[in-house]
Amino acid sequence: MDFKLVLQIVGVVLGLLYLYLEYKANIWLWVVGLIMPVVHGTLYYRSGLYADFSMQLYYIAAGLYGLMMWSRKPKKKSESPLKISFTPIGVWPKAFAIYAILHAAIYWLLVSFTDSTVPFWDSLSTALCILAYWMLSRKYVEQWLVWLAVDLISFGLYIYKDIPLTAGLYALYSALAVAGYMRWRKAVEA
Repeated sequence: MDFKLVLQIVGVVLGLLYLYLEYKANIWLWVVGLIMPVVHGTLYYRSGLYADFSMQLYYIAAGLYGLMMWSRKPKKKSESPLKISFTPIGVWPKAFAIYAILHAAIYWLLVSFTDSTVPFWDSLSTALCILAYWMLSRKYVEQWLVWLAVDLISFGLYIYKDIPLTAGLYALYSALAVAGYMRWRKAVEA
């Protein structure tokens, strides 16, 4: 069996498990999120998606941060544990500025130092991933909408790069991002 196919199959299984755990807001998503980057990183490197490859290193660090944030006990009895919430209005301008800087920097790195054939799209999805992962670590509802954008972009990118099983996973992620958004939104409004 082709090694890229094996990586896609394992990545799809881990991705589905991860998304299920995220949908349920289950802390175990972070553990799966520490294993999954190794599989996807290998696949992306072999496919010439260098920003997506390097993103896997970020996912490992962000996974450790997310696990720490979600498992952190309140320091005072009056503090409540991290709960699902809407992104505060004041966070959006800063988040957009950071996204724009990341996108430009990653694009420059890809154009300057790699043979990437898709530097704009690869850097776009990678910068949005960084933002979405940070939002997830804070349990912000709108992280699902950022993931939806990532999923749609990645679906097209992976079809173009001839990794169809992974593209299929991202098509499913797109649908589940909508469901996750609705579920988390209801959790806040309840």
